[in-house]
Amino acid sequence: MTDMNSLLIELGTEELPVKALPGLAQSFFDGVIEGLAKRGIAFDRGDAKPLYSPRRLAVLLPAVAGEQPEQTSEVLGPYLNIALDANGEPTKALQGFAQKAGIDWAQLERMTDNKGERFVHRAVKTGQPLRALLPEIVREAIAAMPIPKPMRWGDHDYAFARPVHWLVLLHGDDVIEGEVFGIASDRMSRGHRFMHDKAVWIGRAEDYVDALRGAKVLVDPDERRTRIVHEVEHAAHQAGGSARIADDNLEQVNCLVEWPKAVSCSFDSAFLAVPQEALIATMETNQKFFPVLGDDGKLNEHFIGIANIESKDEREIRKGYERVIRPRFADAKFFFVEDMKQGLASMNEGLNTVTYQAKLGTVADKVERVAKLAEAIAPKLGIEPTLARRAAQLSKADLQSRLVNEFPELQGIAGRYYAMQDSSLNDLGREDRLALANAIDEAYMPRFAGDAIAPSKLGQVLAIAERMDTLKGGFEAGLKPTGNKDPFALRRAALGLGRTMLESDVEAESGHQVPEIYDFVVDRMRGYYEERGFSHQQFESVRSTRPSMLRDFDSRLTAVAKFSELPEAEALAAANKRIRNILRKVEGEVPSDVDAALFSEPAERDLHDAVEQAIIDTDDALAKRDYVAVLGRLARLRPQVDAFFDGVMVNVDDMAVRNNRLALLKRLSDRLGSVAAIEHLSS
Repeated sequence: MTDMNSLLIELGTEELPVKALPGLAQSFFDGVIEGLAKRGIAFDRGDAKPLYSPRRLAVLLPAVAGEQPEQTSEVLGPYLNIALDANGEPTKALQGFAQKAGIDWAQLERMTDNKGERFVHRAVKTGQPLRALLPEIVREAIAAMPIPKPMRWGDHDYAFARPVHWLVLLHGDDVIEGEVFGIASDRMSRGHRFMHDKAVWIGRAEDYVDALRGAKVLVDPDERRTRIVHEVEHAAHQAGGSARIADDNLEQVNCLVEWPKAVSCSFDSAFLAVPQEALIATMETNQKFFPVLGDDGKLNEHFIGIANIESKDEREIRKGYERVIRPRFADAKFFFVEDMKQGLASMNEGLNTVTYQAKLGTVADKVERVAKLAEAIAPKLGIEPTLARRAAQLSKADLQSRLVNEFPELQGIAGRYYAMQDSSLNDLGREDRLALANAIDEAYMPRFAGDAIAPSKLGQVLAIAERMDTLKGGFEAGLKPTGNKDPFALRRAALGLGRTMLESDVEAESGHQVPEIYDFVVDRMRGYYEERGFSHQQFESVRSTRPSMLRDFDSRLTAVAKFSELPEAEALAAANKRIRNILRKVEGEVPSDVDAALFSEPAERDLHDAVEQAIIDTDDALAKRDYVAVLGRLARLRPQVDAFFDGVMVNVDDMAVRNNRLALLKRLSDRLGSVAAIEHLSS
């Protein structure tokens, strides 16, 4: 094997699309790795990872061989009865095979397989050097990248995410000649567009990260991200607060800059009268700024911007950041004030003119359905039905507000602010008013994967009622998701409903009145339970029994998981699977009564006595839903079950004896399956 050297591939471009950048970099990295492996080129990736910045995608591997190993090939030829005639001379079939291999037929080897002896051509070729293979590996990796919107530039026929301007291919300190998008490779990278606008010499591949750092480019995204966090936190501390650093905002900023520098800014404190969520949304979503929070966790008048340059006059950057945010804040304040003048009742009236879905009427129709459901569910959570109905009737009013029209992500949040100040709710006591306002916001929880459910009981009532109506209406209107299409977000509604019912104290039925919806909700919970460590087999064992309530489902699943840890579990699961198969093949109905007088084998009498005692012992635990105790007691049946199958034949000629044994097995199987279909646990 040739010496191993570091390998650098850098594709230099115009600024790449922010949200697509990490995925493009990962795809490029994976494509290069796959290309090397496919060609048998030895490499050590070590802790290598995709390197990228707004203007470049790079792969840096610590050790890659300079050439392929010897390439062996084996091509099978005709069998002897076809290859040679009666005189042992080559037939046309053999001559053609040898000619194709480029050698005389007498030089071919022979081998024997299960069909007989045949000719074979084996060859060994010298491996190709990396310099001959790498350009094609790079082109293949580029071709496989998920380009969101390919663009063309100049008069070229090729397209990429952005115009390409340079290409670096280095193996150790050697440049590998190649061409991509009409750009020839060399060792010259590029520095920061403004702070080091010139070529950067890369002496050896392993010098790459340090060389670019010296040219004001942090090409390692983790290093860049760490610096952003440090810069933002330091600036926020200097401003007397702490920074709000949302993961999504941080990731996008990381894909916008090559040399991050924090700039501390502020805005008029009068804007703090606007719901802080609107101001935060503007800063994060529209401008990619980082809000600053006070000790009370509330927004203050400071924010941090990240510049892509160390400016000699930071004041000008600060003024620019503050100037660009002011009109958006002013709009938010105007919308909020106007909405407060309008009031929730007026907003609610507007819902009569907004279509929810052609077959399901207006949003106002949906609100009324949700209100009725909330009123019915409320007592199950100890909530006054009248308050639940009133909260539900106002839960969609803010959809008609100007603030939500401008900031859709504030649905519910805006309603909470309006409810706290709306004069139409002055008849409520302070606690009820606060509960109602919070519930309008909490009805949307969980808003995203990993989000908590509504924390208050009234919020849980609204969250459940809202999702129940969404699912029922969606199924009735024929909107069940197909493939990737889910226009009414029914999958998300099902998961939110399942989680809220499971994690709250509500004991509402989970959907047996509409079996299709029940199955749909339970299926959405599969991933939820997998994240909590339950196996597919455990989930299916409970799912097949269709518990009527999700909390009961959860209790059964927890018990099954504990049962699975017992040494008897696998054998009993296998036994129940065997029993189910036996009973499934029975023609007609399996008898339900067991006659002890028909027993002829000690093992069947022992099993009968053990089963009857186990039934007596578990009846009370089943009634109390103490499923752990039930399965723990049933696990003690293993010796009698094993002995029965070792010494008793079920399908004997005597029909009375056969039916009696089938009845015994059915009684055993029914109790083994009283918590879950444990046969699913059998491998």
